[in-house]
Amino acid sequence: MIRATIFGASGYVGGELMRLIAQHPAIEVGVAFGASNAGQMVASVHPHLALAYPQMEFSAWNATKLRGCDLILAALPHGETQRLADELLAPDIPLVDLGADFRLDSAAEFERWYGEPHARPELLGSFTYGLPEFFREEIRGSKLVAAPGCYPTAANLALKPLVDAGVIEKQGIIVDAASGVSGAGRSANAGTHFCSVDGSYRAYGLIKHRHTAEMEMVSGAEVLFTPHLMAASRGILANCYARATSPSDPLAILREAYAGELFVHVGETPPETKWATGSNSAFLSARFDERTGTVVTLAAIDNLGKGAAGQMIQCANLMLGLEETAGLSNMGVYP
Repeated sequence: MIRATIFGASGYVGGELMRLIAQHPAIEVGVAFGASNAGQMVASVHPHLALAYPQMEFSAWNATKLRGCDLILAALPHGETQRLADELLAPDIPLVDLGADFRLDSAAEFERWYGEPHARPELLGSFTYGLPEFFREEIRGSKLVAAPGCYPTAANLALKPLVDAGVIEKQGIIVDAASGVSGAGRSANAGTHFCSVDGSYRAYGLIKHRHTAEMEMVSGAEVLFTPHLMAASRGILANCYARATSPSDPLAILREAYAGELFVHVGETPPETKWATGSNSAFLSARFDERTGTVVTLAAIDNLGKGAAGQMIQCANLMLGLEETAGLSNMGVYP
């Protein structure tokens, strides 16, 4: 078995990684680092994993525990992968990083969107952007992958084929996307408290949300992005609007672009977040509105699945020469 070390294992994404790996035919969890819960049993933090990991404890960070490790999966807070870069890269172990630390192409873009200098700019070119539907072959040949999170994944799946086909303008694209509360992480705060979220729907990160940079980098277009928080535990729905260059059938373009993709479904019915719950799937649809000359394209994913842990496993499978679908489901849990 391939031994995986998980960083951030006590968080929501870490728990989802452990759930997926528990049913993976070729990967097992060797070490689960969880700084704030070091010494606690996995089942005490993730009760749903009690049968899968009855004796495992979360570990405090110690570089010696990387010995015998075959894969590193990092689901750490912003900035932590930069700080630990030397220790994580020294053993030359395949690494999939979910943090935003190494997703962007340049230190200047990082500083523009994150408001701080990049601590390890010389490493930016070493990482492959981990969206398999667009960069599959690059991921196969890489030992360092920066997996995108939920918002960029959903928006780029919906937009990039249409930009590449030239049927939408590259300027003035609008992305309105809503996320489940788990996207904010496990730590409690006033904005994600039940009484704040229940029965409400709000926008945040207006104009300058940092994930805009990845949407523009991958799609090759100018994007105005507004994220929203919805009263649900999981899910992302991205509604994208663009000016059409000419009358077209965007649904047909998406169908052709994703033909053969086992985790992407393109259909006539506008997608719902619940369809993707617990899966690594993305559900897409699109329309051309002749009256306004606008293309509407939509994508729904599970923010903890295709938007995080599932995508990390998909990338790891490619990097390790395994079946890309190993340990992953393309079927959601419904209702």
